Amino acid sequence: MPLSMRAVIIERPGSPVSPNVRFVEDWSEPTARTGEVIVRTEASALNHLDLWVGRGLPGIAFGEPRVSGSDGCGVVEAVGEGVDAGWIGTRVLLNAAVREPSPVHPGCVPNPGAYRMIGEHDPGCHAGCFAAPLLNIVEVGSTDPIEAAAYGLVHLTAWRMLHTLAGVHRGMWALVTGIGGGVAIASLNLCRHFGCRTIVTSRHRWKLDRARELGADECILDTGGDWSPEVRAATGKRGVDVCVDSVGGAIHATCLRSLARGGVLVTCGCTTGSDATTDLARVFWNQLTIHGSTMGDMHEFREATALLRNRSIRPVIDSVHRPEDATTAFERLESGSQFGKIVIDWRA
Repeated sequence: MPLSMRAVIIERPGSPVSPNVRFVEDWSEPTARTGEVIVRTEASALNHLDLWVGRGLPGIAFGEPRVSGSDGCGVVEAVGEGVDAGWIGTRVLLNAAVREPSPVHPGCVPNPGAYRMIGEHDPGCHAGCFAAPLLNIVEVGSTDPIEAAAYGLVHLTAWRMLHTLAGVHRGMWALVTGIGGGVAIASLNLCRHFGCRTIVTSRHRWKLDRARELGADECILDTGGDWSPEVRAATGKRGVDVCVDSVGGAIHATCLRSLARGGVLVTCGCTTGSDATTDLARVFWNQLTIHGSTMGDMHEFREATALLRNRSIRPVIDSVHRPEDATTAFERLESGSQFGKIVIDWRA
């Protein structure tokens, strides 16, 4: 008979999500399959993906109730067949993006975006323990598990956007929209690490003030109009070399107008909608590049987490909650009032 554990479950799909979130103490513990480890959770962090899961994703059976969570740090306590028992007792951090094998050519991956997400397609990290493929964990040693959980997915996403796709380097101008969310702050962290000059936007003055404290060079209040003239004024009329955006439809055209010739727009989300109006003439005339980006592979994850382990970058944490208070954590995420990551501490 399976052992029981504590868990934060989403009982049914719906919007808002938080009224459907509940803490339980009798959830069945997972068992390790071949190539997997069982991690005793020390900390898990919320992402906007938790809200998409809670609302119900097209094409994915909800399997209610369910456990979400794609950021988890903890200690390996059991291993499946084919995994060295020496992993037991090791603190690890999860990359929730599991590469999907090709159904036609076993052992091959059909394309770089073929991921199966722990916390979306499979049970997630908001529980006393979680299962993960050995190939999707990295050792983080003495790193604070709260900081590790807050770091994972958003810094992987930002690393892929800025390093892999945009190729940022010292001296570039970088624009980060919607500062306050996890990916936006991670992008600011990495831009500063790479020596970029940074511009951030937000609808909230207090978030801009916080971003300036973190080292943002220029801060623009988004009042709903076209703020690209402010970007161009800050850059000597030139525009930015790269724009990282997860806001989407409402500001897409403004982002394009903010780019310098040869500039790169990288998008990883569309919280204001996906029905963007673009400007193809501007795209080809100014030789702009638009990249879509989602998560990243294990090579990128190891590169990104190396900056956490050597303390080059520390995540910004908005708040830490007990599992019993998970509904409040979801409410805060859903309200958009956070600045940084919302974390659940499972160690108590």
